[in-house]
Amino acid sequence: MKGNQQVKKKKNRFSRFFSVLGPGLTTGAADDDPSGIATYSQTGAQFGYNQLWTALYMLPFMIAVQEACARIGMVAGKGLSAVIKEHYSKTVLYAVVGLVLVANTINIGADIGATAAAAQLLIPAPFVALTLFFTLLTLVLEIFTSYHSYARILKWLAITLLAYPITLFIVHQPWLTVLKATVIPHFELNFSFLFIITGVLGTTISPYMFFWEASQEVEEQKEKERISRHKPRPGWMQIKKMRIDNTIGMIFSEFTAWSIIVVAATVLHNSGVTDIKSASDAARAIEPLGHTFPNAGFLAKLIFSTGIIGLGLLAIPVLSGSVGYAACEAFNWKAGLNLKLKKARSFYAVICVATLIGLLINYIGIDPVKALVYAAVLNGIAAVPLLFLIARISSNPKIMGEYNSKFISKLMLWSSFAAMGAAAIALCYTLY
Repeated sequence: MKGNQQVKKKKNRFSRFFSVLGPGLTTGAADDDPSGIATYSQTGAQFGYNQLWTALYMLPFMIAVQEACARIGMVAGKGLSAVIKEHYSKTVLYAVVGLVLVANTINIGADIGATAAAAQLLIPAPFVALTLFFTLLTLVLEIFTSYHSYARILKWLAITLLAYPITLFIVHQPWLTVLKATVIPHFELNFSFLFIITGVLGTTISPYMFFWEASQEVEEQKEKERISRHKPRPGWMQIKKMRIDNTIGMIFSEFTAWSIIVVAATVLHNSGVTDIKSASDAARAIEPLGHTFPNAGFLAKLIFSTGIIGLGLLAIPVLSGSVGYAACEAFNWKAGLNLKLKKARSFYAVICVATLIGLLINYIGIDPVKALVYAAVLNGIAAVPLLFLIARISSNPKIMGEYNSKFISKLMLWSSFAAMGAAAIALCYTLY
C-alpha cells in the first residue's frame, strides 16, 4: 500500500509540475524553430565554437524579456498591441504592427519551405505539394482545434528539440575547448561575423515571441476564467508559476541552441563544411546519432526531418498567431485561439492571409536555408524598437501597478535593448 501511495505521490508531483508548464515552454520551443536551427547550424559550421558564448550570455536577457512580456499580458489582461494602442500614439502602434507583420510573414514562409525541404529527405514528393500540405495542416489545426487541445499539442511537439542534445553527448567533444568558448566571448568586426551574430540574436530574442507569450498568458487567464470585464489582478502565486514556466522554457530553448552550435561545429566545421546550403547539409550534423545503427545516413535524415517538421508545426502557428493577435488588438477585432471561427473571423482571416503570403514566398526562387538565416537577421533588427517599448511598459506603475519591473528586470531589459541595438548598428556600419 505504501509503495502504491509513493508512486501516486510521484505521479501527482510530476502532473503538478507539468501543469505549470505552458506558454513559457511553448514559446521557448518555438524559438528553436527551423529558422533557429538553420541559423545556429550555420553559426557552428561557419565559425566553429567562436559564437558559442552567445547561448550562455543571452539566456538571462531572454528570460527577462519574455518574463516582462508574460507579466504585461497577465496584469493588463491584454496583448502587447492592445497595451501599446492604449498608451501610445497610432503612429507607434502601426509601426509596431507593421514590423511584426513583415518579420513574421517572411519567417512563416521560410519555416514552411524548411519543413517541406526536410520532408523531401524522406518522401520523394514535389516541393510545392509538400508546402501546400504543411500550410493546410497548420491552418486546420489552428482554426478548428480547441485551445485546450491545441495548447497540449504544442507542448508535446516541444519534445522534438531533443535530437541535438542527444547527439551532443554521442559525438566526441573537445570539452575543454567547448567550455572555454562558452564562457569567453569572441568578436570579429567584419560583415559575415556580425551578420550571423545578428541572426543569432534575432532568432533567440524574436518579436513574435513577445506578442505570442503575452497573448497566451491572456488566453490562459481566460481559459481559467480569471478575466472578466474588469481588469485582472493576478496574485503573486500566479506570477511565480509564470516565472517558473518561463524560466524552464527559456533554459530548454537556449540549451538546445547551445547544443546545435556545438554539434554543427564539431561535426561540420571540423570536417571542413563551413556553409550549409541545403537541408541535407544540416542533417549531416545529426548523422553521429545513428552511427551505431545500420543505415546511419537515413537515420540522421529521419531524426533531422522529424525535428524540423515537428518544430515547423509548432512555430508556424505561433508566428501566424502572433500576427493575428497584433493586428486584431490594434483594430479592436475579437482575437483568441479560445474563440470559434464564427466569433473571431477577422483573427483567423489575418492568420490565413499571413500564412498564405508566407507560402507564396517559397515560389519566388529563394533558397529555403538561406531564407531562414535572413529571416533571423530581420528579426534581430525588428526586435530593437519593440524591446524599447517593452522596457517602458513593464516599468510603468500606471500600467503594471505593483507588478511593474524592479531594478534587476529594468537592468536586463535595457541591456537587451542596448546589445541588440549595437549589433544592428554594427551590422549596418559594415555595409559601408
